[in-house]
Amino acid sequence: MLPKLYLLLTFLCFSFLSNGQNLLGEIEEINHLPNHEFLIKTNRADLKIAFYGPDILRIRYANDDQFAVKDSIMLAPNQPKAIEVLVRKVKKNYLFESNSLTLKLHRETGQITIENKEGKVLVQDHLPASKQETGLKLSKVLQADEHFFGFGERMDVLDRRGRKVKLEVGRGTGRPHIVGAYNVLEANYSPIPFFMSTKGYGLYLHNSYTSEFDMGQSSGQVYTVSAQGGEMDYYVFNGPSFAEILDHYTAITGKSPLLPLPAFGLQVGTYNGGTWGHENELTAHYPIALIKKFRAYEIPVDVLHFDSTWRIFGKSGGSGATSFEWRPQFTNPKQTIDSLYALHLNMVGLHVRPRLDNGFSLDLLDQARKAGMVYPEPGGKGEFVNFFDPKAADWWWENGAMRVANLGIKFFKTDEGSAFGRLANESDKTGPTGEKIKELHNLFPLVYAKAPFEHFAKFNGMRGMNHTREGFAGIQRYPFIFAGDWPSEWQYFEPVIKAGLNIGLSGVGYWTHCMGGFEHVADPELYIRWCQFGLFSPLSHLFGMEHPNYKEPWNYGMEAVNIFRKYTQIRYELLPYIYSSAYQMYQSGTPLMRALVFHFQDDPNVYPITDQYMFGENLMICPVTTKGAQTRVVYLPEGQWLDLWTSKVYSGKQHINILSPLDIMPIFLKAGGLLPSQEVEQYIGQKDIKTLNVKVFPAKSGQFELYEDDGKSMQYQSGDFAKSWLKCERTDREIVLSKSSPTGRYPSKFQHLNWEIFLQNKPSALLINGKQVAIGQSEEEPAFYKNEILYIKAKLKEDLSQEIRIQ
Repeated sequence: MLPKLYLLLTFLCFSFLSNGQNLLGEIEEINHLPNHEFLIKTNRADLKIAFYGPDILRIRYANDDQFAVKDSIMLAPNQPKAIEVLVRKVKKNYLFESNSLTLKLHRETGQITIENKEGKVLVQDHLPASKQETGLKLSKVLQADEHFFGFGERMDVLDRRGRKVKLEVGRGTGRPHIVGAYNVLEANYSPIPFFMSTKGYGLYLHNSYTSEFDMGQSSGQVYTVSAQGGEMDYYVFNGPSFAEILDHYTAITGKSPLLPLPAFGLQVGTYNGGTWGHENELTAHYPIALIKKFRAYEIPVDVLHFDSTWRIFGKSGGSGATSFEWRPQFTNPKQTIDSLYALHLNMVGLHVRPRLDNGFSLDLLDQARKAGMVYPEPGGKGEFVNFFDPKAADWWWENGAMRVANLGIKFFKTDEGSAFGRLANESDKTGPTGEKIKELHNLFPLVYAKAPFEHFAKFNGMRGMNHTREGFAGIQRYPFIFAGDWPSEWQYFEPVIKAGLNIGLSGVGYWTHCMGGFEHVADPELYIRWCQFGLFSPLSHLFGMEHPNYKEPWNYGMEAVNIFRKYTQIRYELLPYIYSSAYQMYQSGTPLMRALVFHFQDDPNVYPITDQYMFGENLMICPVTTKGAQTRVVYLPEGQWLDLWTSKVYSGKQHINILSPLDIMPIFLKAGGLLPSQEVEQYIGQKDIKTLNVKVFPAKSGQFELYEDDGKSMQYQSGDFAKSWLKCERTDREIVLSKSSPTGRYPSKFQHLNWEIFLQNKPSALLINGKQVAIGQSEEEPAFYKNEILYIKAKLKEDLSQEIRIQ
């Protein structure tokens, strides 16, 4: 391939619109750059094309070769490099070809068409670009029956065909706080300029300015992507499956690292008995009594964070800033924190905000201004830590965060990332403003989460964890996200589920919400239904601000306590399944909570479903979102599905009406699904667990990769793990179940394996590791059959493998 290819003069018409001009330019040359990018120069515009793998294509546009020199924080530091591709001229097109994708650049019109290796059109410029418009804009052909999913944490809809969305970090406006928190149509805590199409591709706009995606609202033939400034820089990802697309997208913006294992247990937040307006009622003993009560009720719990009232509201920013000065009720904060760890909590954290403030004995804001560590504002009045500057982030850690890290605090809840350049939550301040802020506003939540995530990891010598409300593309590298302050009202329950589905389809898999809602005293029925969903969310977070109930289950009656305990214990039983699914996300970007369209993108019946989802590979969860409901309608996609409560089997591609009394949230195991679990612990690390339990709904084939590691260190990234395959194969003659010997350097803890196999008929013979075993009727025997379930208990072989043959 020639490093520089000169072409005959011709006209190239871009479908980009910039600064109100419809750009036409004569092609002067195509430069093949040393880094495998292609620079296409015209007399009025420049275009860069690069393939970052066979299935990842990047297209950039700029005037006068003014491309950004560095990639933004949205992109992962270890993203793949550009690869060499074939370039050739065929008829009226210049073709740029990888093994999977072809970009066609039409010589006469400049139309870009992107096809997969089968010649199927994925993305095509819409020509002509006739209107004079302001800003940067892409105009693409909207294909028949094409549907779009993603765009970040949205509360309104799942399928965005025929809709328009504006992406700018913020809670949204338009409704008074007391009436309904915030407008569900506008709430935008974590917008992400990325979508996946049911036609088998994804598109990511690498631009941090406020953007707008019109997915066919204005025209039934075209969708458009525009930004208010910056560079028109976008990626196209080939699938065809959503799993493949997300894998490619997260290769560019980053995979989610594994969280510490305790993060997957129950997490609880507390105002220490003194929420807004009741600060004088808080006590240092409240959080200790809270955890003691969880222990007394035998409700497992692992993580606690103190929310905003732990600290003094300072002299300048009030409740909207962080003074790093404890309230006087905390006479000995270290003793309080040590007492919580003595109750076997694994992690304790604190709520912070990005502004600094002067307390009554600590003038941290003055110090930061003097040292130049706040983002500049007129008159030297800056308050936001300049997290864009690593030196400022280090200063903030050493002079502020270390004051609490030294006491045993292991993570922060970084709140109000949206206040940088916008009206703050508990303040009338807007922070820095101006043209530069338009570029930085959406990026601020990333640098704000990155600083504590990385510093705590280094300080504690373990994996980082950060709990944050706002995000943008790339936030999955500094997990995790929570959905914000939605009231305890039925009307907000399903929108929160939509938020989790949408953000999962946008590459962010670690997500949670305030179970039962954040503010207002919940209807006990709503509280129970919301908590059922919350305990089958990627992370489970219990927190509320209403005084004095908060969201503690005993304040909603003993029925709530019993059901809450039941679902919390199920979650702890399923930790092997949940943790293995989290490792899958680290490898591939596949979220833990998956809209049905993720697995069934060719089934239009699932496109509008916002109250069912897959939890990992094998479980379908169906929250009950209607007050007073004793039944609910469930759509079963293709295949067979086992009701885990009744063991009844249903065929797919149909709707069913299923019983759902208050203590039952419908849960289905898909055919071929294997579901590993373990004994319940009251906190992670309580017991030396050596027995793995596996439920199996046999089908022609099925497999699940069981993952183990130390749950704490970063050594999993260099081979200190144990991975085993659980498999099920079914023929007309027999069912074969197996566990492989583990691979990796970490010693597996499991020595015994108990199976539960759902079978409608009692088998005639059973072999365990080649030896015939009788099938009895008593639970005391190694194998017995009861109520259409075959139970098997067996020690693993010396190499920790096992084979079961059922005939």
